[in-house]
Formats: sequence, C-alpha cells, structure tokens
Amino acid sequence: MIRGSTDAESALDAVGQILQAEGVSIAIVVIGGAALQILGVVDRATRDVDVLALGHPPDADRPRLTDPGEELPEPLQRARQIVADDLGLDPTWLNLGPALQWRQGLPPGFEDRVQWQRYHTLAVGIASRLDLVAFKLYAAADSTGPTSVHYQDLLALQPSADEIDWATDWVRTQDVSPEFHSVLGQVADHVKQDLT
Repeated sequence: MIRGSTDAESALDAVGQILQAEGVSIAIVVIGGAALQILGVVDRATRDVDVLALGHPPDADRPRLTDPGEELPEPLQRARQIVADDLGLDPTWLNLGPALQWRQGLPPGFEDRVQWQRYHTLAVGIASRLDLVAFKLYAAADSTGPTSVHYQDLLALQPSADEIDWATDWVRTQDVSPEFHSVLGQVADHVKQDLT
C-alpha cells in the first residue's frame, strides 16, 4: 500500500533514479488516489499509481500526451519491479488500469491542465483538480453509493456546483444509457447537498 503523498512521491522518485541511472527519460500522466495524494487532497492509502497516458518528448517542459498502449515501456516496467521489491509494493503498483479512458475520451482541455513534476528523468503529469472531479464523479456514479472511496474523494476535492455541472456534462458522454444518467444525476445532486 502507498500510504500518503510522501510515499507516493518516494516511490516515483525511486523509479526516476533508476531510469536516470539507465540514461532513460519517460513521461507519464497519473490520475486516481495517487494523484490526489500528490496534490495533498487526501492522505489515505492507495494500492497503486494509475497511469492514464504517456508524454512525448519526455524531457519537454510540457510533453504531448499519447496513448499508452497495452503495456508500460520496458524500462519503466523494470524500474517498477525494483521499487516494488525494495518498498514491499504490489508488483503492478504502477499500472495502466485507467488507460481505456484515454480511448473513450478525456475531459475537454485535459492536456492543457496537466501539472508536470520531475522525479529525476521521470516526468509525472498530474491530472488537474477539475479533471479529477470529473473522473471521480464518473467513478462514484459507477460504484456503490456515498460510502465508496470515489464518492469520498469527490467530496475531498470540494467541487463547486459549477464544477459538478461541468463534470456531469462530460460524464454523460461516457455512458449514454438512461439508467446511468439517472444514477449520475443522483450522485451529482448528493455531492452538491453534502458540500452545502
């Protein structure tokens, strides 16, 4: 388990050190609990670091986002395994779990809002707070109610009513079923009520 922003950043820093020693530069974009930890929004444990996209060229100030494909780049897989062994993490603690979202479509303007941080030769793009609101609203609408970690993360982001409306508009494009839209509307209303 990655228990807080320091642990998430320590793990990423260790990966960056390994990549630097190998003379390799890689850029990734992360979302989910680890992104919330790094931004200081939550301090809860998370099992993994979710990679949404790669960035090219990796040493640019603002790498251009690209489809991550089916597997992390080989040097990143090697570094991930070494860090997993050293820190006692799951072997797939750094993974492409959310990569399908890249293919479904990202919130409008996502790439322009990514905040980049460097860990040696590993560039890590963190999804913006607004985009995390959208992703967490989507996940909360697809989970089991207000006790879910996604709903609690959404509350921790403290979105405004306008941000919830913006996120709701995007989430509706991801699943067009009337049943999902009904649940989404209920979740959005609950968030607004819980934050007033």
